[in-house]
Amino acid sequence: MPTDHPVENSNLPRPPQWPLWIVTLGGAGLLRPAPGTWGSLAATLFLCGLHGISNDSAWPVELGIGILGLGAVNISLGKWIAGYFGRKDPGACVIDEGAGICLTLLALPMGHPWITFAAAFAAFRLFDVTKPPPARQLERLPLGWGILMDDLAAAVYANLLCQIVLRYLVH
Repeated sequence: MPTDHPVENSNLPRPPQWPLWIVTLGGAGLLRPAPGTWGSLAATLFLCGLHGISNDSAWPVELGIGILGLGAVNISLGKWIAGYFGRKDPGACVIDEGAGICLTLLALPMGHPWITFAAAFAAFRLFDVTKPPPARQLERLPLGWGILMDDLAAAVYANLLCQIVLRYLVH
């Protein structure tokens, strides 16, 4: 039965810990319950801090780097993730939530940053959990691609919802 804990096999050498630290976003994905929510919260809080020291012109670039960087690492570690946890998309792997939060925040109005961050977090979690089409179908992609793409699809829905709510109802 697959778990979100490492596969125990005394015949295998102990894997390096740095990939675990990365894919769990510093251990946030190891928290229970709801590791995806903890990973999303960790990413949101990190980006909140980054936004506080960023300037308006650099912010979209930083989010783009986050999407591409976290996505590339997720894809490149896909085989390691499946081997370490014994399943294709373990809950503890939350690097995809980091990329998803970055995409959700891209091009959102930042006139009221705390409202924007809270809305992005809530909308992303809503769509990441419910996985409307094609998010659920994208999970079937191989290894790291399947881990990542369903979250990016959820992030597109979350971004669109936040664009409407934040531009027309809040700002």
